[in-house]
This record gives sequence, C-alpha cells and structure tokens, in this order.
Amino acid sequence: MSLADVKYLPETPAHDPEIEAINDEAFGPGRFVLAAYKIRQGGPHERALSFVAVDGAIVVASVRMTRIAAGAGRALMLGPLAVRPAFKNLGIGRRLVAIALEAAAKAGAPAVMLVGDEPYYGPLGFKRLARGHISMPRPVDPDRLLAHEIVPGTVARLVGEVSHADQARIAEHIAAMA
Repeated sequence: MSLADVKYLPETPAHDPEIEAINDEAFGPGRFVLAAYKIRQGGPHERALSFVAVDGAIVVASVRMTRIAAGAGRALMLGPLAVRPAFKNLGIGRRLVAIALEAAAKAGAPAVMLVGDEPYYGPLGFKRLARGHISMPRPVDPDRLLAHEIVPGTVARLVGEVSHADQARIAEHIAAMA
C-alpha cells in the first residue's frame, strides 16, 4: 500500500457497512455510551460533509459531521474519526479532518466542535473550549471539548447543553406553540 493509492471521497450509503465495521474496530461497543454518540442518536449525520478514505475498493478510514446546537449557537460536531489499524499513523485521519473542515467552511458552517485529544487536533486548528460554556448529555472530560472556529465569535454562542440540531429545532417548535 502506498499513500498515493489512498483516495478521499464523499461518503455514500454504500460505505455504511464498512464505516460501521471501522468504528466497531476502533471504539468497540463502549462507544454507544459516550456523550458524542448520544448526540448523534438525535438525528442523521450530514452525509455531504462526511468523507471516507479508500484503498482500492476498501474503506480504510472515515470521518462524519453532525449538525449540533447549544443555546443560540449552531455548529457541526466532527466524529467519529476512525482509521483501520493497518493504516494508522500515515496521516490519513488528519487529511480526512482537513477535508471535512474545508467542506464545512464551504457549506457555511460557523464552527466545528469535537470531543478529542488536543495534541492530535490542536495542530489541525482546534482549541480547547472555555470550561463551563457547554455541557454534554453524558459525562465528558472538559479538557477534551475542542472547537475550530470558522466564523469569528461563533464559538462563544455555544452555551448550555449540546444536542443534535434536529432535537433543538423540535424543542424550539414546541416552545413556540406553548
């Protein structure tokens, strides 16, 4: 395998079984109890902003984006990012993040947040969120809440509990009807 053989493509429904296998391999069944997974259960991810890396016909890595809300703020949540073990430490994950961030900016997303390690994501433009600005639906180490601001000032609008944007729209609709 050569890195020149790896192609980066928009995710399609045909990739779903392989993406699920990669996520299972990378995170195991414990992923279903994580805060980010709970948020992703609230609605679909943005397939147009999600990407795969393929070697031939095999998906070797994947990154997904999901629309989120926290208070008046809106953003995308990056994740999961997963790379098959045989393809780790080659820069494939970093390249997928860069592609996803570029797509998010082109789509007009104001910011991208994630739960992850600052040493990995920091060089990709992510900074730690100020403590106490947001909360997650399940426990998370606050030092792992990171954001990449695309439109200046938008991260400050992310306040309160993070939810899938679809869930926030439903709550806003119900409140408006009351």
